[in-house]
Amino acid sequence: MKVLNLYAGIGGNRKLWTDCEVTAVEFSPEIAKIYKDFFPNDKLIVGDAHEYLLNNYMNYDFIWASPPCQSHSDIRRMAVKQGQYKALYPDMTLYQEIILLQNFAPIGTKWVIENVIPYYKHLITGIKMQRHLFWCNFQLKNIMKKDNRKHYKITGNETIYGFNLKKYSGIDKRKTLRNMVNPYLANHIFNLAKDSNYKEIHEQGELF
Repeated sequence: MKVLNLYAGIGGNRKLWTDCEVTAVEFSPEIAKIYKDFFPNDKLIVGDAHEYLLNNYMNYDFIWASPPCQSHSDIRRMAVKQGQYKALYPDMTLYQEIILLQNFAPIGTKWVIENVIPYYKHLITGIKMQRHLFWCNFQLKNIMKKDNRKHYKITGNETIYGFNLKKYSGIDKRKTLRNMVNPYLANHIFNLAKDSNYKEIHEQGELF
């Protein structure tokens, strides 16, 4: 199964995927280096995931994209109201990617785009699951076990989902660990995409 993992980060969503050939695209060279340390057998491209999707969406069996979420986040909106940050225009590349894949993804290609639940009414209807909103072209079934990770307690120095960043520098470790998609949730969705007869709604393993 040829997989495209866009906005790959350090690979939280990719951690438990098996029986696949993964191409990962990450813009930050520092973050990409960490991804490569954890997943040395993946093909890694340091570059613009948005542009790569446009030029390569037709070449994969499964596509996962997690575009930047800050401009859609209610946490950011509240911080703006409190004077901590400046307001941002919502980044419409999120919806560009949804529309592209809805209309042009080849028959047989499964895809999912993940983001936060936005502070505004989402412009294209998605599916809420845990703290995420998903858009995809296959049926999602909810996962029973909740993500009990306490995001506000993450300092950047602990191990989260098996990822420890102590030896790395030059990155915001706290933000990197907070932004990771729960590997068990991502694997649940990956299994649904691989097998339409997949029945499990409760993956084994701890979520934090």
